[in-house]
Amino acid sequence: MKVLGLLVAAFLVTCPCHASDYRVFPLQMKTAYHDQYPTEVSCASWRLAVEANNLIKWKTVPAPCQEYMADYLLGDQYRSDSKTVCREAYFFAKTLNVTHRDIFVFDVDDTTLSNLQYFANHGFGVEEHNATAFKIWVSYGEAFALPETLKLYNKLLSLGIKIVFLTERPLELKDVTISNLKDVGFHTWEKIKDPSIYSGKLSNAFKSSERKKLAEEGYRIVGNIGDQWSDLVGEQRGLRTFKLPNPLYYD
Repeated sequence: MKVLGLLVAAFLVTCPCHASDYRVFPLQMKTAYHDQYPTEVSCASWRLAVEANNLIKWKTVPAPCQEYMADYLLGDQYRSDSKTVCREAYFFAKTLNVTHRDIFVFDVDDTTLSNLQYFANHGFGVEEHNATAFKIWVSYGEAFALPETLKLYNKLLSLGIKIVFLTERPLELKDVTISNLKDVGFHTWEKIKDPSIYSGKLSNAFKSSERKKLAEEGYRIVGNIGDQWSDLVGEQRGLRTFKLPNPLYYD
């Protein structure tokens, strides 16, 4: 047995295994922080920090990341990231014993309806947010559906789960929002909650209070999906929350 063991060890040492072609990942200690990485790598790290909510209260996408952000949003990765989130939400929903009082809360902007065309015309997040220009864009009612969210929406309905839309869009945009939702395939919902009594609350406070009202009405929030962390924190968040990607702005 000793001889056999020695032979095996010798073989492993001399074998030109495929793994030996790879360099050890460069985790050596650095003496200082320097911009040592290509822009694409740095911007990918910035996006990860945003999605993990490690970067907060930021105003704009870093200017050097504009091209990276365009490639991410217009390429396959953004769609794939969204698909992964929505797929997990569906897998979770399938495990539930659904009742007639079960609801799934959906945010609207960049969760259900995509504003990508607006941001493509405004620097992919590099420009500072212009509330007036954005409101004009929303008033056109031309946002398209985020396709993976629409798939999730239809699958949840097929399971018997009711949908509630919870949005910060002001009351004067309610009609155009309803029309836009229906035009792109979101045809059925239990409620659509808008800030008609918004009165200046922060986003997370407003959405938390509205979810609390839903719970008080006897609904069970089984899931909650949004593109901003402010959609997913506070009271009555739901049995599970699902964060869709959005590196364009911080709410």
